[in-house]
Amino acid sequence: MNRSTPCSTRLISLPVHNAVFGPTAPGVDLAALADLHVATIEKSLFSMMVPEVKALLGERPHITSVVLFGIEVSYLSQPVAYADVSQSHICVLQTALDLVQGGYDVYVLADGVSSSNKEEVPIALAHIRQVGGHVITSESAAFMLQREAGTPQFRAFAAVIKEEKENTVKTSQKLLQYRSWL
Repeated sequence: MNRSTPCSTRLISLPVHNAVFGPTAPGVDLAALADLHVATIEKSLFSMMVPEVKALLGERPHITSVVLFGIEVSYLSQPVAYADVSQSHICVLQTALDLVQGGYDVYVLADGVSSSNKEEVPIALAHIRQVGGHVITSESAAFMLQREAGTPQFRAFAAVIKEEKENTVKTSQKLLQYRSWL
């Protein structure tokens, strides 16, 4: 994910839950999510569908779709905000499988997942598609969640997208370089 993540999630009022498997990188600043940050849950399961997350989702029956991303911090040359120490073929895959099985529409951000073993990522994303999940980009997800142009919120959103375009391109090139099948 790029630096615009906190701003874009705020503009579309998207609540953020994150589960942390192992230590978080020093450059990760979850406090920047402020009022959107619902919870940080430490876990030992690979899937983030631990009892605490199930309870959070159970309290919000209106949530029918979930957007997933997970960046293995060691994969990136510099720390990025909201990176979770997770490998796509393990944590994101198992979370997606559990969510699909639980009846949720699952959207995995192709430019928001990584692994120290880059060959594993396309296989995990293909498996997610096979079970009914969706693989899209972070920008596509943001526009899907925004839904409508011409509103004051959209103008602010579009300004962030424009301002962060170069970072988005660089991030996408880095994270999608081995995913020509997408």
